Amino acid sequence: MKYLTVVFILFMSACSSTQSEIPHFDKTQVMDIITLSEERASAGLGVKGVFHLPIKASGVKREFTYLNTEDDYRDRRNITIAIYPQVTSAFIKQYGTTPETYFINKTIEVTGEAKRVKIYFNSNGKYSGKYYFQTHIDVSSLQQIKIVNE
Repeated sequence: MKYLTVVFILFMSACSSTQSEIPHFDKTQVMDIITLSEERASAGLGVKGVFHLPIKASGVKREFTYLNTEDDYRDRRNITIAIYPQVTSAFIKQYGTTPETYFINKTIEVTGEAKRVKIYFNSNGKYSGKYYFQTHIDVSSLQQIKIVNE
């Protein structure tokens, strides 16, 4: 009977344990976002929140617009905001310019999930097997992004 009680208590405590959620962020530091996204990557999770980020560089590849917090997008301290093509089209209609020029040297507020993603190097159109990691926040809606400081 004593063992049955112990087993029952262990079973009930296991059932009641839940994984704690990391709260949404507001005005976080870039390296804090990167560190947390790396910690949660092994579980396939990211960090959801409202982030205030300085934009230093941008680019377009395969119709996606990329905004970067560092001049070098491969820099470990960089967070990349990946703007979907349909959002770029809507942005141009609303603001009369492209996001890659509009957001440069401004601080933006972006709502979403910062996730660690694997970026593969390729040579002559073929994957080399080499890769590095970036922290991305995908923007699939125009409401997810705005300027907070010009």
